[in-house]
Amino acid sequence: MSPARTVAIALRQFYLLRGSPARVLPLFAWVTIDILLWGFITRYLSTVTVPGGSFVPALLGAVLLWDFLVRVMHGVTTAFLEDVWSRNFLNIFATPLSLPEYIGGLVLTGAATSAFGLLAMLILATAVFGLHFFAYGLLLIPFLLLLFLFGIALGIVGSGIVLRLGPAAEWFIWPLPALLSPFACVFYPLSTLPRWMQYVSRAIPPSYVFEAMRGIAIGRPAGDAATFGMLLAGSALALLYIVLAGWFFSRVYRHAVRTGLIPRYSAESVS
Repeated sequence: MSPARTVAIALRQFYLLRGSPARVLPLFAWVTIDILLWGFITRYLSTVTVPGGSFVPALLGAVLLWDFLVRVMHGVTTAFLEDVWSRNFLNIFATPLSLPEYIGGLVLTGAATSAFGLLAMLILATAVFGLHFFAYGLLLIPFLLLLFLFGIALGIVGSGIVLRLGPAAEWFIWPLPALLSPFACVFYPLSTLPRWMQYVSRAIPPSYVFEAMRGIAIGRPAGDAATFGMLLAGSALALLYIVLAGWFFSRVYRHAVRTGLIPRYSAESVS
């Protein structure tokens, strides 16, 4: 595996962004809208609750973290779709580029674009709504890393779905985060869900992040055993999903090569 080839994939995305304001604007536009909308909602809710209470750390912080996960996933899938939209996919895999190098380049792109979005959200949430996100201390790092890993896994799976079913299948992958959000317990505790939904929630890493974050927001010590256990379980699941996502994409890629799907790739191929 050549690091230079991996960086080259990410560098191509940088050149696309540099030459197209229409590609850069979405990195900041949607996160700005989300932070402003939810920020004013949480500010209003804080005014109608008991004195001294605040929804900002729990709700606005949850929105910020969830948007970060979504940005990571979209960073990976959009980088993949750029090759599909430009009909460059066949050219990419006609080179000596290996599959791990290509996926590594997608991951680098997702990391870079989501980092810009995260920075914009942090600045806006802190400046406008006074969200002191670093009150979570060093736990902020594992929170973000866990969500990053799961977002990468979702992005790789989404790319594999498009590779298998064709470009029109991109409409299957954009709703993925929305479909998972009820189970991720972004805005409410796990205990509010029906029993069957709780089983699904315990199988996805974000639910552990948001449960731990809510516990800290209501005053539970950040370094207690419950928080550590949640992060450990969530991290193990995230790593498992990364492995499974890589396996899924490689299986789909081998199928595409074996059946001649890649040469037939076109905007109309959904089969």
